[in-house]
Amino acid sequence: MNNDARYVALEILCRWHNSGWPIDQVRDEFEPQSKLMDPRDWQLCMAMVYGVVRWLGYLDSVLADYSKQPLAKLKKEVLQGLRIGLYQMLFMDRIPVSAAVNETVKALKAARQPRWITGYVNGLLRNIDRNRAKLPIPNGEDGGSMADHALVSHPTWLFERWTARYGREQALALCRKNNELAILCLAALDRSRLINQLAEQGIRAEAGLFSPQAVYLPDYEGQVAEIPGFTEGLFQVQDEAAQLVVYFLHPLITGTYLDACAGLGGKTGQLARMLPAKASLVAVEPNINRLKLLAENLHRLDLSSRVEIVEGTIESLPVDLISDKFAGILVDAPCSGLGVVKRHPDIRWNRQPHDLVRFRQQQLALLDSAAALLMSDGILVYATCSMEPEENEEVVTEFLSSHPDFRLSSGRDFLPEQAKSLVDQQGFFKTRPDKNGLDGFFAARLEKIK
Repeated sequence: MNNDARYVALEILCRWHNSGWPIDQVRDEFEPQSKLMDPRDWQLCMAMVYGVVRWLGYLDSVLADYSKQPLAKLKKEVLQGLRIGLYQMLFMDRIPVSAAVNETVKALKAARQPRWITGYVNGLLRNIDRNRAKLPIPNGEDGGSMADHALVSHPTWLFERWTARYGREQALALCRKNNELAILCLAALDRSRLINQLAEQGIRAEAGLFSPQAVYLPDYEGQVAEIPGFTEGLFQVQDEAAQLVVYFLHPLITGTYLDACAGLGGKTGQLARMLPAKASLVAVEPNINRLKLLAENLHRLDLSSRVEIVEGTIESLPVDLISDKFAGILVDAPCSGLGVVKRHPDIRWNRQPHDLVRFRQQQLALLDSAAALLMSDGILVYATCSMEPEENEEVVTEFLSSHPDFRLSSGRDFLPEQAKSLVDQQGFFKTRPDKNGLDGFFAARLEKIK
């Protein structure tokens, strides 16, 4: 393996382009190999990868204006190389332009690109640098001839969608928020204790505004596992909006609860801690890799004895687990993820409009299955990390139209006082990055009528 940061970045971006996988998944494939690299090189590599993904729309707009070749006709290695070089030039002030260009050309040579290609890349990047003063400011107010969606680096369909719903100015504000670097947020077992412990180690920590467990680390850039308190299970990584969803299952009773889509266990762990002593929790997860991480996370949080983990789906739950119906079910459904673009910048490029239809079908199927497993007077909480009506309000409306034994119930009374404003007049929990600084989340509390 070539250990040069730019070459590895080129490899990762090409793999992402070919596979359509989440960029985090592609990164994880390369991370074991990164042990052969200087940690500073790996950090530089990741900064370039995520920077290119975040600003891909802007970078491509600039490249298209100056390239004599249409970008669609360029080999993927060449296009990714140009993006890497241009990102360094325009966004990484500490890297001299000469180094950005020369090292990018060197990476393309290592990738066995012919001399005429590397000459083309070298010439194009240097020409753009000579005309830098003419380029519009990314995220700026005036893009000149550059389209709005490119100025804020979002796909055309998504920007137009948000413009139609929110208006141009709010759509721009939302996209600009998505382009900010996400601050690490923790859900703390004891917030005051954790903040004090971090301060003793010289780590600045700030309390969140809405969740009583939320702790932000605005300056931290290291590994999560190296944060004081990680091994002892004093916290888990979880966005503040996600921390509030579990409150919609309140009031919690002595019964059995189900986390129907447990994932890595952020909400699983939170719910397990909140449940009464004699209550129990079943967590279902079909993906074997996530299942392993779920078990590890619960063990670290000292919650393994409180949660029964089941590999599979709620449709395939063992008979003995559903002989008594559940008092509450959390369906944190698979979704487009368009509310968490700030944390996962590749989502904007990995999604298409038809995905909303596909996810909607899955979401309704999950709710149908969950409804049959809930006892009378039980609570069904439906949540997504999306802001799109097709996955949120419209799913709930369709579900209620075919399930007259359910009704929508506002969760406002069960949220912490400071978070009640996040529930709208209909009773839906809705957050937006440009409105309250939180990831885009949705939740609905559905009661099963006797």
